[in-house]
This record gives sequence, structure tokens and C-alpha cells, in this order.
Amino acid sequence: MNPLIITAAITGAETTRNSQPNLPITPEEQARAAKECFEAGARVVHLHVRNDDGSPTQNIDRFRESIEAIRQAVPEMIVQISTGGAVGEAFEKRLAPLSLKPDMGTLNAGTLNFGDDIFINHPNDIIRLAESFKQYGVVPEVEVYESGMIDVVARLVNKGIITHEPLHMQFVLGVPGGMNGSPKNLMYMAAHLKELIPTATWAVAGIGRWHIPASMVALVTDGHIRVGFEDNIFYHKGIVADSNAQLVARIARIADEIGRPIASPDQARKILALPN
Repeated sequence: MNPLIITAAITGAETTRNSQPNLPITPEEQARAAKECFEAGARVVHLHVRNDDGSPTQNIDRFRESIEAIRQAVPEMIVQISTGGAVGEAFEKRLAPLSLKPDMGTLNAGTLNFGDDIFINHPNDIIRLAESFKQYGVVPEVEVYESGMIDVVARLVNKGIITHEPLHMQFVLGVPGGMNGSPKNLMYMAAHLKELIPTATWAVAGIGRWHIPASMVALVTDGHIRVGFEDNIFYHKGIVADSNAQLVARIARIADEIGRPIASPDQARKILALPN
């Protein structure tokens, strides 16, 4: 089986310390969490940043502080920033941190209802964002929340708007307003992607109760997996996880038990077509 890349989405924009007391917020806390996740088997840290009061922000200086702290604490970790921000964030602020030239960033591929809000990604803004990735030399991870977005991405690839090869796509499943993370849905999404973009790689982020079902499917079908407090705050139903690293370690342990190796830092960079 191909090596598994585990991504740790350590903070997110919606989770609060009221629901998850162990949520890392400051750059120092995020660097410590990233190092713990790396030691547990994660090779990518997916990064949102917060103000000191815990509120989400796209402030470029805060991103700089967190990226520098993570790179100092664990230089081999691939740093992937969010350009989604919190729902309702101004688009210019969303794309600005790409200028810091992290290893990767997220490129959201469409608009959807997001709980009680609307996560807006206008087609013209998606194109602008794709061009910004090329401008700054940042590798995109394309985020899709339902199957129709895969078709949108395929058109952008065919038009030469998204050009990184091989494309890496994240299926974010279980958001209220998008597809859920049932095994049947994930298997369809993976097959549809391979039909339209045969060289693409993919990962899944199962939200809430879909975390384990989606992750198990990915483990046995050569997909990759995202875990962390952005997507799921529990270790078992009703039991709050102690740390992001605890969620990473569980996936790494199960992968080992079924004979799927965890990607080394160099292998992860090769799979994602990142510079060494």
C-alpha cells in the first residue's frame, strides 16, 4: 500500500475552548501541538490562526508568527495555511497570507451552506486565488465539499487555471450543507475524481461523527487522512480528546496494524510534489 500522509488540522476557525479546552491558540501553543503531531505521525499541519482572545483572524502578522514558530519547533513539518478563514471573512484577507510562501495552502472550490451561514467562493474569486498560488509558488490543496465541486476543479485544470501536477484534493465531508462522510459517498467521490483527473491524489477530512468512518475507508483505498480539532473534538463519543496528537496517533496505530506505512517527510513531499 502507498505511504499514508496524515494532516493535523490543529485549530480551525470554529472550534472554541468552551467545547475543546485543549485547543491550541497562540503561536507557541500551535508550534507545540505541531511538534507533538509530527512525532505521532503527521506530516502536514493545516493552519488557521487566532487572536489572543481566541477569535479567528486572517491577520498576516499572526500567520507569520505561527509559521515561524512551527518551522523552528519542527522544521520537517509541511505547513499548509487556510485561505478559507472564518465564514464571512473578506476575500482579500483570505488570500493575503499566501505572500508568506508557506509550503501549501487551501483552495476552496465552491460555495455552500455552512451550518447557519454561507461559505462564499465566487467563481471569479476561485480563479483569482488559483492565480495567487502560481504567483507565490505555493502548492494548492483543493478543498471540495460535495461531488459537483470535483467537476468544477476538472474544468479549471483543463483550462490551465489550476496547474500543479499532480493535483491534491481534500474531501471535506460532514459539514452541514455539504455531503456527509459515509463510506458510499467517499468511495464515489474518489472514483469520480480519478475518472476526471486520473493523476490526482486525495485525502479526506471527516467532520464530527464521520471522522472514523471516512478515515477507515481512506486507510484501505490509498487515500490520505486529515484529523484534528478543526474537524472533530472527541476521541470517543462524548469523550473530549486530550490533544491533536492523540487523534493522529490513533490513525497511525491503525495504519500500522493493517500494514500501511506512514509517509516519511521526504515521501510526503514527493507525493505532494513539493520541493525538498
